[in-house]
Amino acid sequence: MSSKADKAEKTVYFSIIGSFALAIVKWLAGFFGNSFALIADAIESTTDIFSSILVLLGIKYSKRPADETHPYGHGRIEPLVTFIVVIFLVISATVIAHQSVINLRTPHEPPEAWTLFVLGGIIIWKEISYHVVNRRAKALNSTSLKADAWHHRSDAITSVAAFIGISFAIWLGEGYEYADDWAALFAAGFILYNCYHIFRPALGEIMDENLFEDMVDEVKTMSLCVDGVLATDKCFVRKIGMTYIVDLHAVVSPDLSVRQGHDIAHALKDYLMLNMPSISNVFVHIEPFDPAARRSNN
Repeated sequence: MSSKADKAEKTVYFSIIGSFALAIVKWLAGFFGNSFALIADAIESTTDIFSSILVLLGIKYSKRPADETHPYGHGRIEPLVTFIVVIFLVISATVIAHQSVINLRTPHEPPEAWTLFVLGGIIIWKEISYHVVNRRAKALNSTSLKADAWHHRSDAITSVAAFIGISFAIWLGEGYEYADDWAALFAAGFILYNCYHIFRPALGEIMDENLFEDMVDEVKTMSLCVDGVLATDKCFVRKIGMTYIVDLHAVVSPDLSVRQGHDIAHALKDYLMLNMPSISNVFVHIEPFDPAARRSNN
C-alpha cells in the first residue's frame, strides 16, 4: 500500500510542477498576446495546481494504516478529495464563462499570431501529461489520480479550443475578434461536462456501489483452488483508496469442525491476497454445504 502511495505522490509532483510552469506561460502569453482564451486556459492551469496539491495531501493521508477509529484504513479520503477537485473545476469553468460573456459584449483587439505557437507547445505537453498520469492512475487504481489526469486532458482540449478560436480571429480578420471569446466559452462548457465524468465514479466508490463484477467473478473462480472450498455464495467488493476489500461466503463440508472451517477461511484469505495484490483484506464467512438449498437456488 505504501509503495503504491509513494508512486502516486511522485506522479502528483509531476502534475504540480508542469501545471505551475504552464500557468505562468499562459498568463504571460494571454496578457501580452491579447487573448482571453489563453487567460481562461491559465485560470484552469492555476486551479490545477491547487487541486493537485489537494490530491497530494489526500494520498499522503490515505497512506495511514488502519487504527481503532478507522478499521478499514484511510483510503476513503481519495473520493472526498475528488469531490473537492470537481468543485475547483466548476468554479474555474464558471469564472471563465462569466468573463467570456463580458468580453463578447466589449469591443477589443484580436489576439497576437505568435500565441498560436505557444498554444501548440502547450497542447502537446498537456496531452503527454494526461497519458503519463492516467497510465499511472490505472496501474495504482487511484480515483483522485484519475481526476488529476483528467485535469490535464481538459486543459489540453481547452487549449485546442483556444487555438481554433485564435486562428479564426487572426485569419478571418475584422469582425471575428470574438472567436477567441467563443472558444473560451466552449472550454468552460467542456470543463463542466468533464466534471460529471470525474464525479460519478467517485460517488459510486463512496456509496459502495456494485461496480466490480469482473473482480467478483475472479474471486469466486480463484476461491475454488483452495482445498476445502466446495463453492462460493455471496461475494461483495468495495474499493477503499487504491485497494479493495472483499466480503466472501465460502461453502465447505458440513462435517468439518469449527477449527477446520477456521483454517480453511484463513487459507482462502491468504491465497486471494497473495494472488490478487490489489486486495487489501478479505472477510470470509463459512457456510455448510446444503444440497437441498443448492438445488432450490439453481
